[in-house]
Amino acid sequence: MATDISSTRKPTGYLTAALYQFVDLPDFAALREPIQAACEHHGVKGTLLLAREGINGTIAGPPDGVRAVLAQLRADPRLARLPHKESWSDKPPFLRMKVRLKKEIVTLHVPELDPNKTVGRYVKPQDWNALLADPEVLVVDTRNDYEVAIGTFQGAVNPNIKTFTELPAWLDAQAQLQGEAGKKTRVAMFCTGGIRCEKSTALMKMRGFDEVYHLEGGILKYLEEVPPAQSTWQGECFVFDERVSVGHGLTPGPHELCRSCRWPLSPEDKTSPHYVKGVSCAHCHGRRTPEEKAGLAERQRQVELAEARGESHVGARQNPHTSERSSEQEI
Repeated sequence: MATDISSTRKPTGYLTAALYQFVDLPDFAALREPIQAACEHHGVKGTLLLAREGINGTIAGPPDGVRAVLAQLRADPRLARLPHKESWSDKPPFLRMKVRLKKEIVTLHVPELDPNKTVGRYVKPQDWNALLADPEVLVVDTRNDYEVAIGTFQGAVNPNIKTFTELPAWLDAQAQLQGEAGKKTRVAMFCTGGIRCEKSTALMKMRGFDEVYHLEGGILKYLEEVPPAQSTWQGECFVFDERVSVGHGLTPGPHELCRSCRWPLSPEDKTSPHYVKGVSCAHCHGRRTPEEKAGLAERQRQVELAEARGESHVGARQNPHTSERSSEQEI
């Protein structure tokens, strides 16, 4: 696991803490209510996923409140070394708090994997560029298509998957990954904050790959530590909260979510004739029925009415067509 990461930036606005830990939690269901209550008591919002294999999620709120929740989590001896990453925003990244019970804290559907036993070799952000430049290393972006669309590392392979559960089948179809035992390709993998690579590199090790690498702390840690002038990152990094994307220094980016399909939209995307705020974009305009579009338009009208009154319309952040992304949440 990566070590604790504390921001040196002057605390202003809302503190976001992204966290995960693979650890055996046989009583995970019993943890839900106390954690939910603690978050609500301290004014903290976000999403936390609990499963037998551990905890994963992102929370945000007043700095003292977030740190109080982290302290309560770490009061459990099994989570005493729970690592987290910090970032700041001027607007609330979340509008509600949800603690969910899951079969996996990041879904891959390979139950025999145990990232506590074996994962790839961690590579520090400062050493990642050298690995990218090695022609004998296959660098794989393990994220979903809508994430890769707005940014990735130069030279990385895009599997074009819609969900993380599609990655094993994609790996099966790659000829360069089917070498004989002992002669298999050197593989480096990366994701947003590290959790998907815990499982993807464990999968590669299980399949007999000896030289498997993992960007420690993920893209977020790289963008935090590597100066833009030395960076091989291109574009923005998608994040699973209302910031939508971040760039170097973890500064919030220019993207907004399509409230119909939750595709991250750049300012240029919103110039499309298929873009209707809150209703459709170029990626989903042909996939919604007239009834669905009417419902989305009414929701958007209610959002704008709430904003005019200076209120928050919680429904603006929900979309019944894309609830499956909750299991993709990653720090």
